[in-house]
Amino acid sequence: MPNDEQVHLAVEGFRLLADHTRIKILWALLQGESSVACLADLVGAAPTAVSQHLAKLRLAGLVRGRREGTFVYYSAADVHVQALLAEALFHADHADRNLPDHADGEPAPHTHTPARPITEKTSP
Repeated sequence: MPNDEQVHLAVEGFRLLADHTRIKILWALLQGESSVACLADLVGAAPTAVSQHLAKLRLAGLVRGRREGTFVYYSAADVHVQALLAEALFHADHADRNLPDHADGEPAPHTHTPARPITEKTSP
């Protein structure tokens, strides 16, 4: 059984991931280090909004920043963030496409991406 602090940190991490823009930001960061301006273009959000999301993700330990001159370049904090996001997206892809579970019961390998790009669903 995990201890109370581990549960608290996991809950906080999941709470912060429950946002379309933050998932897109993290996915972009899994492709490599990026600046706020570049992330804003990639996820289709204002730089100020992306900066606020990054600040929250950084406080939760999900991303880290590296200062170079006047710019800060962000990246996913570690391989655990990559695995967590990849598994969540693989699960969503399987559910969305009604795919069966993996035959061997092992987690999906973290070397492929979901069949479709991450997009927000819009109402018809």
